[in-house]
Amino acid sequence: MKAMILAAGLGTRLRPLTDNRPKALVELAGRTLLEITLTRLRTFGVTEVIVNVHHFADKVIDYVKSHNNFAMRIEISLEEVLLDTGGGLKKAAWFFLEDSARLDEPFLLHNVDVISTIDLSRMLQFNKENQALATLAVQSRKTSRPLLFDNHNQLRGRHIDNKNTVISSEARNLSSSSSLPTSHSPLPQSPEPSPLQPLAFSGIHILSPRLLPLLTEEGVFSIIPSYLRLSAQGQKILAFRADQYYWRDLGRPADLAQAAHDLQHGAAL
Repeated sequence: MKAMILAAGLGTRLRPLTDNRPKALVELAGRTLLEITLTRLRTFGVTEVIVNVHHFADKVIDYVKSHNNFAMRIEISLEEVLLDTGGGLKKAAWFFLEDSARLDEPFLLHNVDVISTIDLSRMLQFNKENQALATLAVQSRKTSRPLLFDNHNQLRGRHIDNKNTVISSEARNLSSSSSLPTSHSPLPQSPEPSPLQPLAFSGIHILSPRLLPLLTEEGVFSIIPSYLRLSAQGQKILAFRADQYYWRDLGRPADLAQAAHDLQHGAAL
């Protein structure tokens, strides 16, 4: 299985730890975030990885080489300009399209600055059973920008800054309706559709290579608007509920400290 690790960000929230190194090489309990992510992916059968880099890119390249690529095939996608999640994936698309015999094989997209115990094997099985274009690991927890899903786990929109609801063209504005239309949906609808449910995205995706040619956006772009556009066009962009698993964002030094405490007191990676 293949995967992409998103590691190109500046890590500004982690300063001063990222003043002289990329966030991928920030350590948690004596291990770099990149090592933790690679080791976890390898445990779930990932053998080939592409890592996007930008901030202190040479240090990441040297680090991977010095560890003999962690017994994996590791490619580097160097971004001269930060491309965001969608732009970064689009630049690295060749990695997932190089073997025509594997174009039906889903791949993982994983932020380097999150840790979790999410069962990636179950998530992959969910993706395959539902023949989804993309499956997003989500949880019911507090976030300022939740994604909105219907009762079939289909992505319908997002809520921004607890004020503005930006939804796909398939759904009605929650502020006026709190319901979904029953026509032109990629999934069967119940007679009385349920309100949309806000869920927090974990930064872990499983994607079909079929998605890559559908990324019509150019340059620097987030993948979330692409997901919303594709959902509105009838593609399956689904939620994998991961509420029972440990998950933590490692965007700030305080988050690292809390994660280290969690690990010390029984959280298993």
